[in-house]
Amino acid sequence: MFFQLIHKIDSSTKTLDKVEAMFQYFSIVDEADILPVVGLFFGKRPKKLAKTNELKLWAIQKAEISEWLFEECYAVAGDLSETISKLLPEPNQVKTYGIRELIIKINEVSKLDEDLRKQFLYEIWDSLSADDRFVFNKLSSGGFRIGVSENLVIKALSKRYQIDESIITHRLMGNWDPIKNNIQELLFSQSIDVDISKPYPFFLASPIGEELNSVSAVDWMAEYKWDGIRVQFIKRGIEWFLWSRGEELINHSFPEFEILSGHIPISCVIDGELLVVDKENKIKSFNDLQKRLGRKKPGKKVIEDSPVCIYAYDLLECDNLDLRSISLIERRRKLEEIINSANISLLNLSPEISFLDLNDLYKKREEARLFGSEGLMLKRKSSLYQTGRKKGDWFKWKLDPYSVDAVMIYAQVGHGRRANLFTDYTFALKTKQGNLLPVAKAYSGLTDAEIKEVDAWIKLNTIEKFGPVRSVKAELVFEIGFEGIALSERHKSGVAVRFPRILRWRKDKKVEEINELDDLKSMIRK
Repeated sequence: MFFQLIHKIDSSTKTLDKVEAMFQYFSIVDEADILPVVGLFFGKRPKKLAKTNELKLWAIQKAEISEWLFEECYAVAGDLSETISKLLPEPNQVKTYGIRELIIKINEVSKLDEDLRKQFLYEIWDSLSADDRFVFNKLSSGGFRIGVSENLVIKALSKRYQIDESIITHRLMGNWDPIKNNIQELLFSQSIDVDISKPYPFFLASPIGEELNSVSAVDWMAEYKWDGIRVQFIKRGIEWFLWSRGEELINHSFPEFEILSGHIPISCVIDGELLVVDKENKIKSFNDLQKRLGRKKPGKKVIEDSPVCIYAYDLLECDNLDLRSISLIERRRKLEEIINSANISLLNLSPEISFLDLNDLYKKREEARLFGSEGLMLKRKSSLYQTGRKKGDWFKWKLDPYSVDAVMIYAQVGHGRRANLFTDYTFALKTKQGNLLPVAKAYSGLTDAEIKEVDAWIKLNTIEKFGPVRSVKAELVFEIGFEGIALSERHKSGVAVRFPRILRWRKDKKVEEINELDDLKSMIRK
């Protein structure tokens, strides 16, 4: 049934159809198979069964064709899994597999020698149709990706189990194993210590538009918008955990926070921004932070040259109590007490910016760069800590240039010394219906090393070819900056941007987190 589910999802571009397909699957399948499927959609994939060269060789031998013919077919199809699925002979006898059973078997066999892995692969190929083989090949080769956001999976689970989406989002945060755990345990356990490392879903701010006119010093609080990475620092018992917004546990990259853990006497979850600072505690750029990101074991010199700290602005849990349902003002008061008690430079309170009125707030925003900030955050003092991007209580007011997070959908080779590299990119935003619409083309802003990395990815993830243009999988997210924006009838998106360029490659963001087209339109000055 899993293969049929994937075919249904892949054959539709409508969000409601995908949610309904998952809901139907979750409703009739054995519950033991639900969490493994959720895990696949959440990026928790099985181990690779074979290397690319092994798959090619075994498929050539199984299909009894020459290598040149295989390569010709591969060049036309452009996808190894599809090429193999089409060239193999018809199955001896079609069988049905439970996805949990299949993933367990893949993980077990992946550890065996070449002959046993090859034998297992042949057995599966001989029992699946060409379409199902395609899905299996993706699954066993580490290339399984499907056009379903985590949010859609959560909607389907919410419909199936009649649980609020925000609760499911929280339950699916943190460390869980799609094979060792089960869906009932994950969704219905009432104890927070099922996984003491579990973070909370982040509350995200929306770009501000006309709402700015209603902001007042009485009801709203202003903070700086820091240009680092959003994190949650968790202290539970004697254990500590540092989670990025991309749901990556990054303790190993920032071992100095073990010292911070020793300075905090109570269990708590702190939401803030991870930043690099200099010796005078002045905030440095995001480029400086990149020197620390992705390092599994940073050396002493790296830690000394790029010291980090957290600028904290919210408290989500204190003494094992969930504080998200109390007001921001109350949460911040408790947060300030914890930071004062810790009294260590690794943890700072993100300062509140006092202002008299809107004109004063404009001035404070223009001064933001002096403090290493890229603008202001405006938060309603009475706001609860919600899940995801809920418009109305938290807004971000960035400095010029305007910017949005967009996903690459097309690429084209460049000119001159970059004539052999894909360097011209088309970026898209999502509509409320979940469709992608192109909004800008950009070719500047990446380093030579990044261009080569993106070029290699494009060649491996091309969907279709249109002369010199390649359509690619909508997966790479970039922050696109531009100087102006206006309504335009000539563009399908309805807007035109001026002087677009790439500000940075957002490896910390997923495609589900890109901006909506309405976010872009809201930036147009009336």
